Amino acid sequence: MPRFSVIVPVFKVQGFLRECLDSVLGQSFDDLEVIAVDDCSPDGCGAILDEYAARDPRLKAVHLPENVGLGRARNAGLPHATGDYVLFLDSDDRYTPGLLRAVADRLDATRDPDILVFDHVRTHWWGRAGRSDAADLLEQAGADTFSVRERPEYLRLFLVAWNKAYRRDFFVGHGFAYRPGLYEDAPVTYQTMVTAERIACLDRVGVEYRQRRQGAITRTPGRRHFDIFEQYEGLFAYLAERPGLDWARPLLFERALDHMLFAVARPERVLRRDRKEFHRRIRAFYRRHVPAGFVPPPDSRRAEIRLLALVPHHRAHLWLGLWRRGGHAAGRKASRLRELLARQVKRCWYRLQLRRRLDPSLAVYSAGHSRAVNGDPLAIHARAAELAPHVRGVWVVQPDAVDQVPPGTDFVTTGSWRYYRVMARAKHWVNDCNWAGDLVKRPGSVHVQTHRGTPLKYMALDLLDRPGARHGANVRGMLRRSDRWDVSLVANRHSEEVWQRAYPCHFASLRSGSPRNDVLVRGGAERGAALRARLGVAESETVVLYAPTLRDYRKGRHVWRVDLENLAASLAPGHRLLVRLHPGLARHHERGLVLRDLHRRGALSDVTDERHVEDVLLAADALVTDYSALMFDYALLDRPIVVHADDWAAYRAARGAYFDVTAEPPGHVTRSDEELVKTFTSGAWRDAESARLRAVFRERFCEYDDGRAAERVVRRVLLGEAPRAAGDDDAGAVVRIPGAVDRSARLPEYS
Repeated sequence: MPRFSVIVPVFKVQGFLRECLDSVLGQSFDDLEVIAVDDCSPDGCGAILDEYAARDPRLKAVHLPENVGLGRARNAGLPHATGDYVLFLDSDDRYTPGLLRAVADRLDATRDPDILVFDHVRTHWWGRAGRSDAADLLEQAGADTFSVRERPEYLRLFLVAWNKAYRRDFFVGHGFAYRPGLYEDAPVTYQTMVTAERIACLDRVGVEYRQRRQGAITRTPGRRHFDIFEQYEGLFAYLAERPGLDWARPLLFERALDHMLFAVARPERVLRRDRKEFHRRIRAFYRRHVPAGFVPPPDSRRAEIRLLALVPHHRAHLWLGLWRRGGHAAGRKASRLRELLARQVKRCWYRLQLRRRLDPSLAVYSAGHSRAVNGDPLAIHARAAELAPHVRGVWVVQPDAVDQVPPGTDFVTTGSWRYYRVMARAKHWVNDCNWAGDLVKRPGSVHVQTHRGTPLKYMALDLLDRPGARHGANVRGMLRRSDRWDVSLVANRHSEEVWQRAYPCHFASLRSGSPRNDVLVRGGAERGAALRARLGVAESETVVLYAPTLRDYRKGRHVWRVDLENLAASLAPGHRLLVRLHPGLARHHERGLVLRDLHRRGALSDVTDERHVEDVLLAADALVTDYSALMFDYALLDRPIVVHADDWAAYRAARGAYFDVTAEPPGHVTRSDEELVKTFTSGAWRDAESARLRAVFRERFCEYDDGRAAERVVRRVLLGEAPRAAGDDDAGAVVRIPGAVDRSARLPEYS
């Protein structure tokens, strides 16, 4: 008896069917059977199923004599299922790699619940969209099981058959069956959810839900959408036969009305000429099934549901239409007008504040487009608190990033009244990105651009011959904002040359080194040890960090270039794999496809959300990266680096690079998963050649990092001293800073 029976109803999908079947049969967990039901498909689907059945004994092809529709085709597959759990998959969708292994592990961990729910991602013809609206619910569920009576919010999970694994004895034993017609998923989903005693969730994207450009039934308007009423009548008939489920009637009543109101508001479903009748049917359903004392919950379509109760039957569709077209639009318009008015008033306030004198004891800091409190600005801020305590530091953060601010740290949120007052008066501005375009650069203010690492890929002006990489980027506006820089921090001569070429603006380079890397140079072993302890890494374990960068040649800028599960499994005992995605991918739906689940299963540790990347670097014994700027920072630790460059040609063609990192690498270069695994299993990752390559790389790119970068910036910029830059006697850079004591002096070395 297999662990899983996957039932795939098939009809007119010959262009997608092979991809669907391969995604199931190619799973790493192979204790399964596939029951593919040919719903009398008029194209070549039947022949494809027979071909697969002849090749793989795990697939059984069931050919129906007549077309019965999606729901009844699923029913037809059930008698052939012998697995412990039954899963349904539509034949134009596909499973993500590793899904069934993750499902099996979660079922074992939760002791075989009645239902296991997992997530999906919509795949449009132009690319993937984001995760489902239920992603937060799945994440909040944790590892425990529950019932809907205990947690009714889980009735809001997506109403489909294919995002669940049903215990076969539970599903068959209760006689659940799909009805003919559209919206067949709704009654069965709700019946199973309210009947199940133990439900578990898996916070993993398991299905790529294809949004077909043409041919999708739910996007084809017509009378078939009236099937929704018969489906819900069947659901409430089911409840009427089971008095023990009376507690669920108000919950399901609200869900049914929500679904109907959703459908009638979609022009791709209900035709305009049919809306009056559709509204009349909704109203009739309401009067027939409304529970005594029913009150719509606050998070529902509360106003529309109340209209169904208050408005006369023959006027319901008019009032509901007016509500949608007028009420919502008017509300949005009024809200927009209020926002515009408030913005204009604040801008007037800002212009008034600009007339006040600059405050020489006020400095503002920002990092990661005001979404973080870390990096070079944080290192400078911390050093300023010691060397220049009279200079008050205020952080600028986005309203949704307030949780990033450490306790006791002064901050303002962008767009607030205090934000404009502080920005108008601060003399010192420190940022690793550009400031907002509507802020004014006042004479006498000092803007310090720290950047975000040593550049490998093309930046700013150099992107002009890379149309794909600069898609959506306003290079002209970027340079206009960069004109406000007074000081550009550099860690090596390479960076100095690149920034002056890519940003042809009126700034001076300060050969300071990277302030955030002071801790790497001066020794921060305790910070690395603290992170290892928090992750449960033993002192004797070898930590391998994988840190990929963005891909400009892929929509969404993310693509997995390494088989993480295979790499983690291939590392020798006593090794731990950490993975840190680029900050721009922290909220990307791709993270939920594999990474989060592997983290929960203990195969690796996802450290993307660690606030300080320096701690992650200190905790790692080796770095695997592709083209991330982290390689330049990690080289300061003089620890092994492996460059995985399997798509270097594509990356360089799309984005451009200032040098060939495969020809001048900081360590061994791999170009396939097999080569990467072999590099670690053979021990080559830390051999003499790796050390030689790293030494050459360090000599070129770690030139000015001596552990005193933050001090150098504070003394030169905030205190107006004239020290010499890091490096040898000929490395001094002329830095002109408004208000500095000596505007042209070379920067002497600190003792």
